[in-house]
Amino acid sequence: MFDIGLNLTSSQFAKDRDEVVARAFAAGVNGLLLTGTNLQESEHAQQLAQGFEHCWSTAGVHPHDSSHWNNESAGTLYALAKTAEVVAIGECGLDFNRNFSTPAEQEKAFTVQLALAAELGMPVFMHCRDAHERFLTLLEPWLDKLPGAVLHCFTGSRQEAIECLDRGLYLGITGWVCDERRGLELRELLPVIPADRLLVETDAPYLLPRDMRPKPASRRNEPAYLGHIVERIAHWRGEELQWLDAQTDENVRRLFGVTF
Repeated sequence: MFDIGLNLTSSQFAKDRDEVVARAFAAGVNGLLLTGTNLQESEHAQQLAQGFEHCWSTAGVHPHDSSHWNNESAGTLYALAKTAEVVAIGECGLDFNRNFSTPAEQEKAFTVQLALAAELGMPVFMHCRDAHERFLTLLEPWLDKLPGAVLHCFTGSRQEAIECLDRGLYLGITGWVCDERRGLELRELLPVIPADRLLVETDAPYLLPRDMRPKPASRRNEPAYLGHIVERIAHWRGEELQWLDAQTDENVRRLFGVTF
């Protein structure tokens, strides 16, 4: 099982990154994709990925950081994308829930990153919150120019899932689905996702699965907990765990072109 969303650059991992990665592989994780959320974090993620086997990274600017986009941003991402470790452009997209950057700033940064991914022939690793219609409007003109795209940490509605799937997107599912308060709608729509479009992730250190027993002493999520998430997804989809493990790994290879 491959964790497509790990924020290893987070300060929450500053004291024990090596141990976190070691625990993940000891728990059966066979690959990690480290998320880049702004220029500095993207550079850090790429450097970290260089230091571990079976680790890769993304390079992008999250909608929250879009206000910092400038004329040099695309060049920095372009240079990172040419390294062996970077296998996707992102995390990019729209977040109209909190609007840490204005919608106009978010839309500009998202569109430029889509254009960059198309130019480089790379998949995109995307974020969307409370912006579904505008997100699809901006994305659609680029879909036939991109080799693939994943909407990571999907928490939308059944209809939103269908509309994303109809456009060929992969959906990344996190431990949000294990939340008995907020995750029930996501849990119910899991069977809608074709097995060949499903990806799994922790989004660690965020979104610790609430139904883990015994409950971890820390509220920090780790990639070592991916197995719990995959087991619950398989259960709710009515699929055999080992089969789903193998299928999601194959999806990773197809989308990101990595070997592990």
